[in-house]
Amino acid sequence: MGRHSSSSYSFRSAPPNRNIVRRWKHQIIFTRPRGFYFLGNKAKVKTISSVVSNEKTGLVYNFKARYTLHVIMAAALWASNGLSLSYASTTFGSMPNETRAISLALVNAMVSPATAKALLDAGYTVRVEESPDRIYKIDEFRDVGAEIVPAGSWVNAPKEDIILGLKEIEANGTLLPHTYIHFAHVFKKQSGWATELSRFANADGLLYDLEFLTDEDGRRVAAFGYWAGYAGTALALLSWAHQLLNPGVPQGPVPVVDSASALTELVKGKVDAARSANHGALPRLIVIGALGRCGKGAIAAAEAIGVSDILKWDIAETSKGGPFTEVASSDIFVNCVYLGSHKIPPFTTFEALSAPDRRLRVICDVSCDPNSENNPIPVYSSYSSFENPTVPASEQIDGPELRIIAIDHLPTMVARESSDEYSSLLLPSLLTLDRRNTEGVWQRAERIFRERVAELP
Repeated sequence: MGRHSSSSYSFRSAPPNRNIVRRWKHQIIFTRPRGFYFLGNKAKVKTISSVVSNEKTGLVYNFKARYTLHVIMAAALWASNGLSLSYASTTFGSMPNETRAISLALVNAMVSPATAKALLDAGYTVRVEESPDRIYKIDEFRDVGAEIVPAGSWVNAPKEDIILGLKEIEANGTLLPHTYIHFAHVFKKQSGWATELSRFANADGLLYDLEFLTDEDGRRVAAFGYWAGYAGTALALLSWAHQLLNPGVPQGPVPVVDSASALTELVKGKVDAARSANHGALPRLIVIGALGRCGKGAIAAAEAIGVSDILKWDIAETSKGGPFTEVASSDIFVNCVYLGSHKIPPFTTFEALSAPDRRLRVICDVSCDPNSENNPIPVYSSYSSFENPTVPASEQIDGPELRIIAIDHLPTMVARESSDEYSSLLLPSLLTLDRRNTEGVWQRAERIFRERVAELP
């Protein structure tokens, strides 16, 4: 699935027409002062500081005689075109359905209050930076015993710190000398990968990409996949309904809701209304990648909304190679396939979508990597956003209107559920950062970084 972090992640250059606003959600800073070394299994007092900042989000480990974990959750925004936007609201819960838009805000969090408590229980001291924009309120951290500190406390971190975030830092060319943990989207050689990866390499920095934190069997230790699939499918059904109820009218900003159940009820109402405009018929979906976490979330959303006509495809169905006529003959196509490093035949093409009997109206590319040469949906080239949730195909296609959803931070639509799950999944690995030089999950991620740096032109 594309990417997903607390809400915010590759060091990659955005295309000129990209209108997604990025921000860092979490970041871990791991500090080891000069002259300090870990000695065997000697017990050490652990201290963690959990910070939420208005500029970056993450954790900071200061390895001294005590360990300090500094959790930073960002509220600053940046856009590839230089436009900065502010958030519409501090929390989803305070915003009535259909009256406010997410306004490109990425409010997920990688460290939940429950995770902060687990770190506290493990002997860490947790400090949380104040921020009005994340999904969790500051009192939720205060209530579990975290120390609340001013926003921006992470800024003066020493070079030895490890910075954990979710999305990429602003592509301004500055060197990156720290150790970083976030979704970077450069290891598959996406657009601008060499420029961004060089920012680490030229400053002796190190990147642990969250997408490549894996166990011994190669499975990711934490992912937003399920909720990305759930949110993406809900939005795809909302887009389908909008086309039928408002022909030729652009779809407006995504409505903000305070839970997955509220999102489900909202979309169900729209789909039921659109059904009458479609001669009583509900849409047919095709989900490719149906057996993975993302695909399971997509199917769960469709079924919860009341749609049962679902083609559930995975490797067995796609191994013959595309393009597939079943895509064009469905109303909605949800792509949940993990985009690997090898090119595969496209799932659909401009020619396939020009078939006179095409039913397809909506593509939701949850994997969302239009700038990769391995993109199996090569019919669009730009991202969409919560402000403008759909984009057209990059070439004119005859037949019904076709809109494409390409939002790479879909889990923020169900921010609390997705943040709770991701934080819980990531916690075991975070607890091993003090031995990252020997722990497999970190060693595997570092090896991939070194291999990609060696391939820089």
